[in-house]
Amino acid sequence: MDRKTKWRLVTVAALALAVAIVAIASAQEQTVRVRGTIDGIDGQTMSVTARDGTKLAIKIADNATVAGVVKASMADIKAGSYVGIAGMPQEDGSQRALEVLIFPEAMRGTAEGFRPWDLRPNSTMTNATVAEVVAKADAQTMTLKYKDGEKTIVVPPGVPIVAYVPGDKSELKVGAKIFIAGAAKQPDGSLVAARIGVGRDGLTPPM
Repeated sequence: MDRKTKWRLVTVAALALAVAIVAIASAQEQTVRVRGTIDGIDGQTMSVTARDGTKLAIKIADNATVAGVVKASMADIKAGSYVGIAGMPQEDGSQRALEVLIFPEAMRGTAEGFRPWDLRPNSTMTNATVAEVVAKADAQTMTLKYKDGEKTIVVPPGVPIVAYVPGDKSELKVGAKIFIAGAAKQPDGSLVAARIGVGRDGLTPPM
């Protein structure tokens, strides 16, 4: 094999590897966030009306886990708590909370970090450990620390605060409000959910 042919083969192999990496990355990104109400259950498939009115058929994975979403308060949040907070960026660099989710200890580290979110246009999500909570007259402020940095979150009065608690599939019933952070999109366009949050006592998960 001459040198020219050898380099051509190396180049082709490198391109093939690059394409494979892009394909894998694309496959990993094919998830859909679902907020909606269960309209019906047929075996392992839920009929759901999403927040925007879209009708969805979502298969419940055989090994799916269900978490109840219950009301909580700032009194339930301490230094060391692991939380997820949707917020809006402020001019001073802080985030103004839109909702606060308290994770159980077993879910510590879930999706840790800071990223864009879709609760509102330009909203963000910070999943991190609470380093400090400071009470003020008009709001409470939390400092959250994650592996790549930290964020200051201002929590005004009236912001929804909820917590995940252990649940089971029996809670997936008609009328229940659900939140799925990442339903996997299949090649045929269908969705499969491995983790489902369901509001208890009529609660709509605010995430």
